[in-house]
Amino acid sequence: MANFLRGSNDIREGSSEYGKVFEQFIAMELRAWLSYRRIKKTLRFWRTRSGTEVDFLIGRDTAIEVEAAKTVHDKHLKGLRALKEEEIFSQFILVSFDGMNRKTDDGIRILHWSRFLVLLWKDDLITPDSIIPTPT
Repeated sequence: MANFLRGSNDIREGSSEYGKVFEQFIAMELRAWLSYRRIKKTLRFWRTRSGTEVDFLIGRDTAIEVEAAKTVHDKHLKGLRALKEEEIFSQFILVSFDGMNRKTDDGIRILHWSRFLVLLWKDDLITPDSIIPTPT
């Protein structure tokens, strides 16, 4: 939307705008999933005073970082690892364009964005333990 209002329709891969648009895309999917599933969990972010951050926290169990990288490196895991030290969250996920889905030695799941969305919408990723039953 911001790019449209600026009159810009060319978002180049690798640019900071590209990363922001990708993060916004994942944010909208998470919001839609929470809404459609009627899950009463908060969707927020985490940032330290030094600027280390994690893009999305869902409730008090899942932390998600979004990186528009084709290859995930240790630097992309910095925020998740810092949050992991707090021992509050049980699941840590990095969503990216990296095609190799895997888990790091310290338990962080690295998922290609398309795999992430399949697992999310199949309810195989985040525990929907606070789903409000639909009235019958």
